[in-house]
Amino acid sequence: MKLGVLEAGGTKMVCAIGDETGQIFEHTLIDTREPEATLQDIIAYFKDKEIDALGIGCFGPIDLDEASPTYGYITSTPKPGWADCDVVGTIQKEINVPIGFDTDVNSSVLGEVTFGQGKNRKCVVYLTVGTGIGAGICIEGALLHGMLHPEAGHIMLRQREDDTYGGKCPFHKNCMEGLASGPALEARWGVKPATLSKEHEAWDLEAYYIAQALTTYIMVLSPDLIILGGGVMKQEQLFPMIREYVKEMLSGYIKTRELEDMDSYIVPASLEEKQGIMGCLELARRAAEKN
Repeated sequence: MKLGVLEAGGTKMVCAIGDETGQIFEHTLIDTREPEATLQDIIAYFKDKEIDALGIGCFGPIDLDEASPTYGYITSTPKPGWADCDVVGTIQKEINVPIGFDTDVNSSVLGEVTFGQGKNRKCVVYLTVGTGIGAGICIEGALLHGMLHPEAGHIMLRQREDDTYGGKCPFHKNCMEGLASGPALEARWGVKPATLSKEHEAWDLEAYYIAQALTTYIMVLSPDLIILGGGVMKQEQLFPMIREYVKEMLSGYIKTRELEDMDSYIVPASLEEKQGIMGCLELARRAAEKN
């Protein structure tokens, strides 16, 4: 089966061709500009590829309700020009194939569950910590949807007493994204996070906030694997700090074999940072199967 992939990000669009086994045959990058020009470039790429289906993992929020008149739209995004943009409809008018559509983080968790370390797990949470913070959640092989999709990067956090930063999120200052995203790190410390030394106090505070969020996810979702990706998580010194804070915050209340081996429970992303692309392949395969 010849499958198309669109990993739609706020700064770049990754277009690729692959198959249901996870093989990627070719890919290209398209800068994310205004919607009309960007989508036309995407359509031009796929137009002559003779794909059987297309999988789209998209930045959001997005409308995933197939009964909704705005299904396939990016909805209330703060990205200029992209609010109320009909991504699926615009592409499908020109490329008449089944389209699987979901969030970028849901496509990442789907990639891990289908082709990576999330195989045979009952509940997997994939959290990306970067320019924004979001989570993809897969339960028994199904991506979690409800009235919308998880916005787990915007859960409220209890601010640590030694942190006086006001928060970066324009909607809720002390949500996880407001306190722990890359832009929040830069605003709090006045430099690009990547320039901070591994011993800088910033990372202890960052680990504290990430652990606080993970503790909430553990209590609510009971995942048997938590995967952390995104630019901030390239700071590998965060992982042992996060694991220790999670242990402390759980206070021994939950006892499972997963929590006894934190090194195998809270883990970095796998698949060489292609989990989003590979998840889109699975979105496309499922769309083709459904249709």
